[in-house]
Amino acid sequence: MSTEQYANCRLCPRSCGIDRRAGVTGFCGESAELRLAAASLHWGEEPPVTGRGGSGTIFVSGCNLGCVFCQNHQIAGGSRNAAGRGIGRPVSTDEFAAICLELQKRGAENINIVTGSHAVPALVEGIVASRKAGLTIPALWNSSAYESPALLELLAGVIDRYLPDLKTLDTGLAARFFNAPDYPLVASAALPKMIAACPEKIIIRHLILPGCLDSTRAVLRWFAENAQGRAHLSIMTQYTPIPGERNVRAPNRFLDRREYETVLDWLEEFGIADGFCQELSPGSGWLPDFTRPNPFSSKLSVPVWNHIERFTIAHTQ
Repeated sequence: MSTEQYANCRLCPRSCGIDRRAGVTGFCGESAELRLAAASLHWGEEPPVTGRGGSGTIFVSGCNLGCVFCQNHQIAGGSRNAAGRGIGRPVSTDEFAAICLELQKRGAENINIVTGSHAVPALVEGIVASRKAGLTIPALWNSSAYESPALLELLAGVIDRYLPDLKTLDTGLAARFFNAPDYPLVASAALPKMIAACPEKIIIRHLILPGCLDSTRAVLRWFAENAQGRAHLSIMTQYTPIPGERNVRAPNRFLDRREYETVLDWLEEFGIADGFCQELSPGSGWLPDFTRPNPFSSKLSVPVWNHIERFTIAHTQ
């Protein structure tokens, strides 16, 4: 794997400027190694993503955001987490390619790379190797949209579809909840580039935060003015309070029925009908636990690879 781009690392908007090749970690908590936590056939995504065979999700360890309510906090790790690096183990380019091919063999509709912005060089190399070894299903970029123009250029011609978030356009909320006050500026610039790069409509996700409906209304307005007709909007209602110290600054309740119906009314007001909306079903039973071989319930996921067990996946040659 080429590691040159991890020297003086400025891959993401954090621009930490450290040499990750030397094992030093920046905000993302990761060195130049590509570490993964799990890979599975997953049926918890939007219908076009899961299809019939499930989405071939690959969960990358580390993250360049610092969401205080992150459902994947076990693997996100990073410098904002006292526990240090998140769960995961290193994989080579060959092993990454083998995982992709195994997902395809098991019927995956796509390769869904989850939160890989800090590991783009290694992931691009892995996808290219997968293609050479026989991967034919689309590669999907599932990210927070906290991505620089240079990073998106690295993905051009390698990624087939995009599944980004638009978390907020409020700089105060971005600082408080996501540890990134510049998130609104970065994401609102990155999303049009993703739309332009993809011949099919991308799916832009937005998680409604309890008590923060003004933020959601601003996102809906942005979508109506900047992405309507060129992207799908996916409204997510699954916000779940996560017990523990890292959740102190986050909303401590589920979304309520009044808030949910208010957002539905706003979708109609802005004329947004092209997309998806989760039903309101509060509860924490669906939250992943990456300390288990299958982080999700068996109804949602079939494991193919994880950081715990040694799977007998033949490496590509």
